[in-house]
Amino acid sequence: MPLPENKILVKLSDVSVAYEQMPVLQHFDMSVANDDFVVVTGPNGGGKTTLLRVMLQLMQPSGGAVQYYQQGTVVDKLHIGYLPQKNTIDSRFPISVREVIMSGLYNKTRTLTRGEQEELLGKVITELGLEKLAHSHIGKLSGGQLQRVLLGRAVVSRPQLLVLDEPMSYIDSEWCERIYEMLSRWSEEMAIVMVTHRPELVDKLATQSIRIERDV
Repeated sequence: MPLPENKILVKLSDVSVAYEQMPVLQHFDMSVANDDFVVVTGPNGGGKTTLLRVMLQLMQPSGGAVQYYQQGTVVDKLHIGYLPQKNTIDSRFPISVREVIMSGLYNKTRTLTRGEQEELLGKVITELGLEKLAHSHIGKLSGGQLQRVLLGRAVVSRPQLLVLDEPMSYIDSEWCERIYEMLSRWSEEMAIVMVTHRPELVDKLATQSIRIERDV
């Protein structure tokens, strides 16, 4: 059943992508509603990250269109939080945990007071168990701790759409379980699109399940 237009956030229509003439996505259609939890699965190299990059308009498709919507009206951009699969942050850069997460509020500084920013920051730091590390240099963190920091940066502004590419990388089993509980709560506030190799762990949350597997 087609989604009501006033609920659609993102719509991909007849999207195709190819690398060096090798097709990755072909005539792909997808819509994400404002209350969706979309789980994306597939083999390594199958095109999952490409799908996210196209959805985020970080990559232009070779065919088709990507459109964002606000209450049924096409808009130029959405408020999106993004956790990429590969960490591109330089751990040698002199920045603290708190500062990394605060950077996720960069586009909200004109609409939020300093007090509101601090409230959002404190809430996320507590949710992700980073209180004792808040002023630590990111170079001192373990892989799992840094992943939680980057997840905090993606979600701190409470975006309309949260896009997560393998968010459980480097995360231990205890924190995986806790983060899945957070995702359940966050999904009541925002749409979520999540790439994972363990879809069975979020099946109960999923409103859509999509498998991306390019033909080779």
